[in-house]
Amino acid sequence: KAVESINSKLHMVMKSGKAALGYNTTIKTLRHNKAQMVIISNNTPPLRKSEIEYYAMLAKCQVVHYSGNNQDLGTACGKFFRVSMLSVTNA
Repeated sequence: KAVESINSKLHMVMKSGKAALGYNTTIKTLRHNKAQMVIISNNTPPLRKSEIEYYAMLAKCQVVHYSGNNQDLGTACGKFFRVSMLSVTNA
């Protein structure tokens, strides 16, 4: 049930266009303090995951660990490619 609610909220965020997909754009939004929330897939490498969590702590934004892998996260975003992480820029 929790995954379905996250997926429905992800769909709404992607429709509004207030999300940045990928590692590089997530770091950019965190550095410029534009990210409200970061969603990370469960098969992201540990070093990359901890780096994003550190940036999120500095930017004081919420981190959500998505229960599916990067293929599932990409599908939930409505894309046909893998998405390791995304940042919601405006909730």
